[in-house]
Amino acid sequence: MYALRWALDNVHLRSPPADSSELPGSFVVVHVQSPPSIAAGLNPGAIPFGDLEVPAFAAAIEAHQKRITQAILDHALEICRQKKVFIPTSVTVKSQVVIGDPKDKICEVVESLNADLLVMGSRDFGAIKRMFLGSVSNYCANHAQCPVIIIKGKGKEEETSS
Repeated sequence: MYALRWALDNVHLRSPPADSSELPGSFVVVHVQSPPSIAAGLNPGAIPFGDLEVPAFAAAIEAHQKRITQAILDHALEICRQKKVFIPTSVTVKSQVVIGDPKDKICEVVESLNADLLVMGSRDFGAIKRMFLGSVSNYCANHAQCPVIIIKGKGKEEETSS
């Protein structure tokens, strides 16, 4: 959430001039949710679970992911409400959830919204993790159809004191 706070504090959201035909802007909080089989770290169709039905297992994972996603979005939108003083009244704040690979989905959303700017956080993985897992922020910086600002998170002790 540090990148969200940073964006609200530092990005100037503007309203179009009164005599302009330009439409008011939007501030969109995007959350990418992994597909249930990826979140479980397996492909449920390929592994026998004894008496446990695979569809029930996948449904339980999906329901859990939806609860987590809703909590994340509620928290993000609460941060936006607290910072409302920085957001012009003509700017709409909304959220969007997409399911899939984060690097691809973020770039797709940026393109579909015709975004002017992408502000995103970085988990700051080390070189070894980044080599195996890849870097979502690096991918987006190279493939998004708009300027990208990558915000490195503060340490836990710094974040709680601000």
